[in-house]
Amino acid sequence: MSTTKATEGRKDGMGMIRRVQVSAALALLPLAVIPSFRRLSAQDSSRISEAQTVLSALVESYGVSGAEGPVRETVKRLLPAWARPETDSAGNLWVRLGQGDPLVVFVAHLDEIGFTVDSIRDDGSLVLRTRGGFFSSLFEGQAALVHSARGDVAGIFLPRDSGFTRHNPPPVRVDVGASSRAAALALGVAAGSTVTMPKQYVRLAGTRATGRSFDDRVGDAAQILALRHLDRTKLKHAVIFIWSTREEIGLEGAGAAAAALGPTPRRVHAIDTFVSADSPLERRNFAVAPLGQGAVARATDNSAVTPPAYVDSLVAVAQARHIALQVGTTNGGNDGSTFTPYGVVDVALGWPLRYSHSPAEVVDLKDVASLADLVQAVAEIW
Repeated sequence: MSTTKATEGRKDGMGMIRRVQVSAALALLPLAVIPSFRRLSAQDSSRISEAQTVLSALVESYGVSGAEGPVRETVKRLLPAWARPETDSAGNLWVRLGQGDPLVVFVAHLDEIGFTVDSIRDDGSLVLRTRGGFFSSLFEGQAALVHSARGDVAGIFLPRDSGFTRHNPPPVRVDVGASSRAAALALGVAAGSTVTMPKQYVRLAGTRATGRSFDDRVGDAAQILALRHLDRTKLKHAVIFIWSTREEIGLEGAGAAAAALGPTPRRVHAIDTFVSADSPLERRNFAVAPLGQGAVARATDNSAVTPPAYVDSLVAVAQARHIALQVGTTNGGNDGSTFTPYGVVDVALGWPLRYSHSPAEVVDLKDVASLADLVQAVAEIW
């Protein structure tokens, strides 16, 4: 390596370090330093009601990675009448609107964590394989649903004797009441069937709600709500909304979309969870974004760093529309990172979520509405 190239390499490295430092510093700023925000109040009942209607329908649709069809159909049903959705070969759902440059892309994922049936034992129990990253122990001893070609089959996740095999526990199994492999097959269960647990959207006190698969049904809902309220006459450029597949197992749907678009988009906004430390047992020195205080700009996560100038632009857009916005850093990746190899800037947006990838995730509907407002504003004026 030449001295010039080595110097350039050090500069590039220092530039990346500086961007991370700036983004991390932004994450520590209290919301009070970003003036002119109006936090959505519990009295904005019509906004809260619409957010709940859309979100609850999405949450109660099932779609393990690779089997997102029911969720995709729910999204189609909830879109405004003018939308003309298209489904690509990867199963992604697209809605295109506006004309001209720059092209801006929004993407939220349709899938949820879960399992697939790996094999069926002679005793009729189902041996499972995980789809996505989570603690399988959270499912043990809970009710199960096997989604077969002939309909859902009820079962139970069997507890595992993992006390002496903590670092290499046996696979999770489900009992559907069958006493033999043939009996399980007769129910319609087969290798490759997806498995989840029953779920229900439940409203808690105030504007809080709990359920499973808020990751990323909140992102899906925000895009739908933004399209419902978006003023298409204000669009000065082309916008594409994508609901992607197989995010939880490697951003596969988004990768296909990014390859199809190549370097054409100016920027991409991945709409996904901000895994927040705003919970009773978390240390509050990283990823703190309180529930109920608005959407979050994901300045840095494990897959991408948003350039500080773009974070500033987000803040300016939110100020112009009086939308509550937090800025923070968190763990996890996002669909937008599949676009960056093509030179597209990834400006990830999210909302604070407690207990991500668990059976009892918690959100605040004010944040859902705030995120939808931000997506709409970014499409219209940035």
